Amino acid sequence: MKPAVLRDLCVGLLLLAGGLALGGCGSTGKVPTGKDTRHKLLVSVSDQRMLLLRDGKPLKSYPVSTSKFGLGSQEGSYRTPLGSMEIARKIGDGQPTGMVFKGRRPTGEILPPNAAGRDPIVSRILWLNGKDHHNSNTFKRFIYIHGTPEEWRLGRPASYGCIRMGMQDVIDLYNQVGEGAEVKVMRESLFKSPEVQQYARRQLATTAYQGFALTD
Repeated sequence: MKPAVLRDLCVGLLLLAGGLALGGCGSTGKVPTGKDTRHKLLVSVSDQRMLLLRDGKPLKSYPVSTSKFGLGSQEGSYRTPLGSMEIARKIGDGQPTGMVFKGRRPTGEILPPNAAGRDPIVSRILWLNGKDHHNSNTFKRFIYIHGTPEEWRLGRPASYGCIRMGMQDVIDLYNQVGEGAEVKVMRESLFKSPEVQQYARRQLATTAYQGFALTD
């Protein structure tokens, strides 16, 4: 298998996923009931981007912000934990875009994107639980995937440990994934993730089987 072909296919898949995310914020599937085993979230710290997979297939990608203090699981560090996690609790059903949350409760205040001087948690909360030994304190550290009004900061580290998303993007994600969905936070690019490369190899094999020419 030619590395350049695999690389280009990985890039194409992620560009397609990004285009789907930009194309609209409506849900593309019903929220799973029970433990969600179909969806997986890959969060790349180097890319500052999240990829949503369904049944191993890249579906959508979103710009995010991880911690401006770096990576780690130490108490009080305000760092984003690495490794395997899951969505333990979903908070915010039915609340409008931009609803401000304090103590995980809606306050009644609604903010527009990039509201001057404001940086609360907004729209939705996906509370994470760590699955690895080193990040097992993730839940009690109150590490969330959540909406931010500071959308202009997305795409670079800016949070206090959580994974921030756009106001509408986090609602879109919330409407698609259920509790129990796997979340993986990694240092490297999404292009280098085993999940994306495995899917690209399957697509490459299918294309080759159908008789298309694959050249560098």
